[in-house]
Amino acid sequence: MKLYKAKNYQEMSRKAAHVIAAQVILKPDCVLGLATGSSPVGTYQQLIQWYKDGDLDFSKVKTANLDEYKGLTKENDQSYYYFMYQNLFKDINIDMANTNIPDGTNPDSQAEAARYDQVIERLGGVDLQLLGLGRNGHIGFNEPGEAFAKGTHCIDLQPSTIDANKRFFPSIDDVPKQAYTMGIRTIMSARRILLIASGEDKAKALYDSLHGPITPHVPGSILQLHSDVTVVADEAALSLF
Repeated sequence: MKLYKAKNYQEMSRKAAHVIAAQVILKPDCVLGLATGSSPVGTYQQLIQWYKDGDLDFSKVKTANLDEYKGLTKENDQSYYYFMYQNLFKDINIDMANTNIPDGTNPDSQAEAARYDQVIERLGGVDLQLLGLGRNGHIGFNEPGEAFAKGTHCIDLQPSTIDANKRFFPSIDDVPKQAYTMGIRTIMSARRILLIASGEDKAKALYDSLHGPITPHVPGSILQLHSDVTVVADEAALSLF
């Protein structure tokens, strides 16, 4: 595991973008596993800038996103499809046919989970998976529990996750209570993993994930078993190290 310390969110974003850019340059038709939320926004902005500068070409890149809220359409401005389009896809030369996100409108959880696992399998797996880290240690929407979920599945979001996401919605009652997410096995099958974390509110989750016991009560702790993990975090997130 490689750990890079950044001074702040901006430096973290730039360092993380370097890792992703190197992957795209070395393998132009790579499969990128992408994440949503506030953590990767700065990373995406840096990648967009390098594309506009002529330094990156996404025309052959394929993507697979970690998760999507169940019940939200692509057009909903809080869906992760909308997030990815607004924060990355519309500003680079990626073929939208090569982008993949769970279908939040599919009411059949088992069918959607099976479909998305097949999508990733057809892609040949993920070359580089970008991850954020929840305050409770979740990766993707794999919440703390009694066992590590394996493949893509529908998850009931924990109150702490709903509370963390309420700032994006008119009220906490509008926050979806379920989401489709890649499972731990799917995430761990990625050839490389890039974990980013910023802010003091992520400090305990980051410490527990990297130095605590490997337990489904801290889903991020499973990353200790992966052979190629890069962690980029700012000083605040690393305050307990």
